[in-house]
Amino acid sequence: MKPTPDERFIAFHPVSSARLRVRVRGQVQGVGFRPYVHALARAYGLTGWVLNDGEGVLLEVQGPDAAGFLAALPAQFPPLARVDAVEPQEVPPVPGEAEFAIRASDPTQRVTTAVTADAAVCPACLAELFDPADRRHRYPFLTCTHCGPRFTITRRLPYDRPQTSMAGFPLCDACAAEYHDPADRRFHAQPTACPACGPRLSHPVEEILAALLSGKIVALKGLGGFHLACDATDHAAVDRLRRLKQRNDKPFAIMVANTTSAKRFVEVSEAERALLEGPARPVALLKRRDVPPSQPSPAGRGKGLNFPPPPSGGGSGWGQELAPQIAPDLAWLGVMLPYTPLHYLLFHEAAGRPDGTAWLAGPQPLTLVMTSANPGGEPLAIGNEEAHRRLAGIADLIVDHDRDIVVRADDSVVRVLAGAPAFLRRARGFVPVPVHLPHAVPPILAVGGHLKATVCVTRGAEAFLSQHVGDLDNAATVGFLEETVAHLLHILEVEPIAVAHDLHPDFQSTRFAERLGLPAVPVQHHHAHVAAVLAEHGVTGPALGLALDGFGLGTDGGAWGGEMLLVEGPRFQRIGHLAPLVQPGGDAAARQPWRMAAAALAHLGRADEIAARFKTHGPAEGVRRMIETGFNAPPTTSCGRWFDAACGLLGVRAVAGFEGEAPMVLESLVCAPTVADGAWRVAGGVLDLAPLLERLLQVNAADGADLFHGTLTAALVDWAMPELAARRLDRIALSGGCLMNGVLAEGLVTAFAARGVTALLPRRAPANDGALSLGQAWVGALSVMET
Repeated sequence: MKPTPDERFIAFHPVSSARLRVRVRGQVQGVGFRPYVHALARAYGLTGWVLNDGEGVLLEVQGPDAAGFLAALPAQFPPLARVDAVEPQEVPPVPGEAEFAIRASDPTQRVTTAVTADAAVCPACLAELFDPADRRHRYPFLTCTHCGPRFTITRRLPYDRPQTSMAGFPLCDACAAEYHDPADRRFHAQPTACPACGPRLSHPVEEILAALLSGKIVALKGLGGFHLACDATDHAAVDRLRRLKQRNDKPFAIMVANTTSAKRFVEVSEAERALLEGPARPVALLKRRDVPPSQPSPAGRGKGLNFPPPPSGGGSGWGQELAPQIAPDLAWLGVMLPYTPLHYLLFHEAAGRPDGTAWLAGPQPLTLVMTSANPGGEPLAIGNEEAHRRLAGIADLIVDHDRDIVVRADDSVVRVLAGAPAFLRRARGFVPVPVHLPHAVPPILAVGGHLKATVCVTRGAEAFLSQHVGDLDNAATVGFLEETVAHLLHILEVEPIAVAHDLHPDFQSTRFAERLGLPAVPVQHHHAHVAAVLAEHGVTGPALGLALDGFGLGTDGGAWGGEMLLVEGPRFQRIGHLAPLVQPGGDAAARQPWRMAAAALAHLGRADEIAARFKTHGPAEGVRRMIETGFNAPPTTSCGRWFDAACGLLGVRAVAGFEGEAPMVLESLVCAPTVADGAWRVAGGVLDLAPLLERLLQVNAADGADLFHGTLTAALVDWAMPELAARRLDRIALSGGCLMNGVLAEGLVTAFAARGVTALLPRRAPANDGALSLGQAWVGALSVMET
């Protein structure tokens, strides 16, 4: 059956030649593209050939219906393919050609494509996994061209089996036959294997499940590292995991069998369902069902979730409660679906080992906490010996296997904002898919900031953003940063001509950049935030940006974080900022919102109230003296610290157990954002929210959350509109860690749209510091091009 054409890729002139040469660009190697072309050419009765080369896929087709083949080519691209361009060219016919062939690649050509991201098990492999008659029945490592590990097992390009961690597993005769058959979906599937020739699991699935259901913590080796897993309904197991991992109240993600099972706990829109079920299988941040929109207060939470009645046909397990410490006081849960065969086998075992895949559509009771195995904030454990050494004090059972993980890659975390996906953390499933730049640039390496570090490498008109590395506050994570740089440059075959880094001289990433011996381009923190958004949206002209962030060193040596910037090319101008608040105790103020609340009271002229209001939280009188004398109380324009001040005044959190906890709880309280008229003032480009803080002292936490979010949104728009109008700009870039807040991000998009302005949100990279390296790379490249 001939596929239906896809009009998106038919933007070229009609052709009449009986032979066409077609260049296909994008992520088209290692995804089954050549077998797809082979089958399509045979369906149209054509001769010719197809091969992989340094630029993607090149093919020639000949026959009476070559034009029909070309029109149909985009109709059914392989699931993991990402096609950027289809470029046809008429060429002379080849006399006597009798067949269509898949030709071998030229090994001497330089590869300019990239490795595909890891992908969840495809439906065809799942059918084999649960078919008792199939030779791969319940085999934990089955895969094909359309799914499985890619980036995390690849040591170097070209992406061939000898260059991956599958090199030590020679194919058996049956697998080799599939591998060499163009009609088979395992044609050149580099990770393919079976029980006779492939990797082996250290423990049987039934033993793993039994351990989980008996309250044990299990370390599971996955695609990009080990997870720590336990039964999410076992309160004691979850509490013990949190205590042993030293995770404070930072939320855990849960894994459920399918979207139907997820709906026990969370609301799932169609956009969110697509994220959950897509091949990347990220953790999706979803609204909890136990928090009705009309009752935003978290009072009573932390006592377990009460499930709604099961849908028709619901099985056992309904009515269980999630452990209260999975996501305390938050209105969202991080939810993901299985993505490796081992994950599926655990749910299959819990379901009683049914034949076939019909059971996957129904609700399943098994719910697992699935969190990264990185104790102490260090990088993920990936090696077997490493896991046994580092996780022995946490996990009761360590499940490994003999297929090496080459590249560490944590789970990606996403949420739907303003109708489209936005990253909170970009890693497994999305790396190393490039971000397309507005035009080609020189090869630049960028090394990010200090928190949520990533690295970025430019090659032509593409920017390759690395997986999440983490906070560079220990030697192991700094080593991971260096490891990531080396691997990314190696697989992309890029030799950078310059390195871009943060302006802060004491960041470990800056020190690493300075040791490389390359020309260095320092990029101001918030300039990089805004530049990252402009780069991914293809904006090359002058643009206004709001960087609503926690901390970044300013060009004046101050602590910036709530900035209005005018960006043009590699330069920027600071044209406004939030009114400064002091940070009593310096960095301690970012971890103790009551200190920022004390600073807010002083800003309001009410410093005499500090000692009485905060006497139970710490050295309140000492903090008051810090503020009044200016000793160890540096000023900051940080938007994040204004959030902390609001949280402290409203009593949401006096002390945060992890970065961003207090604002996350405050956002969870929002029901219907409201605007307090006259609750801000703008003078000389400075936005002062002091009147808003005064109002917060008069309301409860739930009403205060509505008031703060709604008024802050209105104030930011009111602040920016005159600057946009003065420059005749109709779009604004929004970035910085505070844009992780969905209420604020969506509120700004809506409010700007009502004023005729398009607000550009980060989509291809996170709003937080995970995007800094992308912005640095873009600014660094433009700077080099000007010299």
